Amino acid sequence: MTSEQRLAAPKGAAPQCVAWGLPYRPSAGHLPPAQRTLVAMLQYQAAQFGPRPLLRIAGQQWAHRDAARAAALRASALCDAGVQLGDRVALMSGNRIEYLETFLGAGWMGALCVPINTASMGPQIEYFLANSQAKLLVIEAEFLDRLRAADLGRTALREIWVLGDAGEAAGMWRPEPGIRMVAYPAATRAAAPASAVKPGHPLAIMYTSGTTGPAKGVLCPHAQYYWWGVNSAQVLGVVADDVLCTTLPLFHINALNTFAQAALLGCEVVFEPRFSASGFWPAMRQSGATVVYLLGAMVPILLAQPDAPGERDHKVRTGLGPGVPADAGRRFLERTGIQLLEGYGSTETNFTIATAPDSPRTGVMGWVRPGFEARVADEDDVEVAAGVAGELLLRACEPYAFASGYFNMPEKTVDAWRNLWFHTGDRVVRDADGAFRFVDRIKDAIRRRGENISSFEVEQVLLSHPGIAECAVYPVRSELAEEEVMAALVTRSGVRIDPAELARFCASRLPYFAVPRYVDILADLPRTENGKVQKYRLRERGVTSLTWDGTSTTRKPARA
Repeated sequence: MTSEQRLAAPKGAAPQCVAWGLPYRPSAGHLPPAQRTLVAMLQYQAAQFGPRPLLRIAGQQWAHRDAARAAALRASALCDAGVQLGDRVALMSGNRIEYLETFLGAGWMGALCVPINTASMGPQIEYFLANSQAKLLVIEAEFLDRLRAADLGRTALREIWVLGDAGEAAGMWRPEPGIRMVAYPAATRAAAPASAVKPGHPLAIMYTSGTTGPAKGVLCPHAQYYWWGVNSAQVLGVVADDVLCTTLPLFHINALNTFAQAALLGCEVVFEPRFSASGFWPAMRQSGATVVYLLGAMVPILLAQPDAPGERDHKVRTGLGPGVPADAGRRFLERTGIQLLEGYGSTETNFTIATAPDSPRTGVMGWVRPGFEARVADEDDVEVAAGVAGELLLRACEPYAFASGYFNMPEKTVDAWRNLWFHTGDRVVRDADGAFRFVDRIKDAIRRRGENISSFEVEQVLLSHPGIAECAVYPVRSELAEEEVMAALVTRSGVRIDPAELARFCASRLPYFAVPRYVDILADLPRTENGKVQKYRLRERGVTSLTWDGTSTTRKPARA
């Protein structure tokens, strides 16, 4: 029996929600509506899959029956620290078992986890703690020194649990009076699950990068986490014998989602400490992975490595690869035998759009999945015709399948969810066959020579050049009241790029106004911990003395 059959929709009357051209019948997964909580998921997996292997992480292992007990034990330690229903617990750690213990324990007792990106520095950490008003911070010792630049007096923090050598950490840095710092405590008694936790109860506050203001804390309810597991497992065809393997960090919904898939399907998940281009295939072989999770930037990085036998010597049958350029996906399939599935989802939504192994064509984000509605709209939220670019608007048929809003940001919440649709901020095109194509982030569009330019489209042309491994295209200020196109490039090993030749290459493939004026050749692109290129850092860097300027033979930078 396939996972699609196991997670099949029950028969019954169909709501007025249509996807893939068919009436939608809600897929209950394994749990009825009232039990779509983390607590019910843990109890379900313990009862259904008890002794089966569940996870491997940092040298430690759990069976499926261990997860509920670990959650109950950690919940008691949280209660002893004064954490109550609805309180926030911040987490700043690499991929280790204590991270999952705390995440599950908080959900078990009705507290909210606040994952913090491990690349965050003092001011960002202070903001996350102050905005969420977290009472407790669980942090690896190696990150403690960053708190020197944070004013913890602006926060509600009462206690810090240190992962690692707490004694050594205390000698490096001590919190201000009123904040207790201790080693990550052992737990010896199990707490009962909070009866007040319902599907709509918030499970986590996950911060997303703000483009025009501070990061927004996305309120993710329990049922949204459940639906992430159901939908992702269906897209990937996950079955009980699979081994899911991710190198992504646990502060990212993608990695947390792999745990939900394993809990619902009875399979195993392996969390690697980090992504490594040279170590990726050895890790896949050692883990026995059958399903992998990659982000767009990772695939070009892997393809830039020399061909090696290990790229075929594995058990991986499929993988998730949102944002992977179409050409890179084809080359990845040819080299590794792995077909990556494209899709669309955000922290605020769910896995709403996806391709399938038998999709009629590639190079698209996919088709809207059952259980969701999608619309491409103009600036007044009026739906546009097929083939016309507009903003992607989404909504769910099931209650609490999307985020509930932005924590402590009511105006931002109303704006993003206006007219009963979630506004993604992504410009897309819906083709006549119902497939959605990504065009650009609306705020990443470049206005030049009176034309709107898609940075994504320019990037696709640059990536088709045989000497370019990675690139990012973004706007910089010009001498005129408009923007210029700038490209930051990472070349393939041993390859030298002549920017003038590259400009001629682009001119034969792009409208004249879309050809990059400025080119920077870098050793690497600035990234988040999960591999996403940080274009704002490139924009802030702007034009330098080393930037090639297509309008100047002396390479003298223009005013940026």
